[in-house]
Amino acid sequence: MFLAIVAVASLALAPHYLPDFYVTLLSSIFRYTVLTVSWATFCGPTGYISLASAAFLGAGMYVTALFGEAIPLPVIVVLGGVAASLLALLAGLASLRIKGIFFAMFSLGLSEGLKDFINWWEMVKAGRQGRLVISASNETIFYTMLIILVMTLLTSMLIRRSKYGLALRAIGEEEEATDHLGVNVNAVKLITFAATSFWIGTTGAITVTQFSYVDTQVAFSVFYSFVPTVMALFGGIGNMLGWILGSFVFTILTELLLTPFPYFYMLIFGTVIISVFLFFPSGLVGLVTRWRKRERVRPNATL
Repeated sequence: MFLAIVAVASLALAPHYLPDFYVTLLSSIFRYTVLTVSWATFCGPTGYISLASAAFLGAGMYVTALFGEAIPLPVIVVLGGVAASLLALLAGLASLRIKGIFFAMFSLGLSEGLKDFINWWEMVKAGRQGRLVISASNETIFYTMLIILVMTLLTSMLIRRSKYGLALRAIGEEEEATDHLGVNVNAVKLITFAATSFWIGTTGAITVTQFSYVDTQVAFSVFYSFVPTVMALFGGIGNMLGWILGSFVFTILTELLLTPFPYFYMLIFGTVIISVFLFFPSGLVGLVTRWRKRERVRPNATL
């Protein structure tokens, strides 16, 4: 706990001693970490693969685009989270009885369907394509994202250590048996799904202030549907440290590869990810754990 407080305090001072580029990079790391932790808190223990992150992120973005000029930014950020939670509740009521690949297909269809519907509404009913967005300074975005990150991690820890976390793990092991034991399976899934989606919505609401303009292709990009899944698996699906590590390394690799290798970026990055999955199926955190075990064994072997 002490180390966590020191880390947050050090990050809070970052805008005062780091160049703007690194402040923006940290904000990106925070954003992807929130997406990954929110996704993995629900999907990790249950085994449900949600591809609806883009829908929740886009809902937050469009709340800012619609009401940003009339409502103070802190309220807008909260409203973005509320919009994402309400969307998750509606989606959950319609889909959380579905399992396996069918749930993944439904959640991806939700994101794509919402994107197409809003695009149609904007063009046909509103007579426009996209909207202008209020701007916020890099420092404002950084501190807002830092607060959202801390709250996301706290929410995840509370859920994992509560009866909801135990119920989620039981659902992942054997959902029907858990239901027969008296656990309200659907309520647990619905509440957790909505709670974790809230922070994705707040992230979208503040992230969009980096742009001067947003449309459905940006807000509901399919990239945001898949990237939390990849990051969580890349870091290690069963461990919060793995989620954070996967988000950090993923974002850094993106920055290192995208600029010098714009045409080969996805090929190189895909090769790195596949290599990790093939040789270290437990992710980067598994690799670190194995390395630490070898370091502990080596002195004993020498003796």
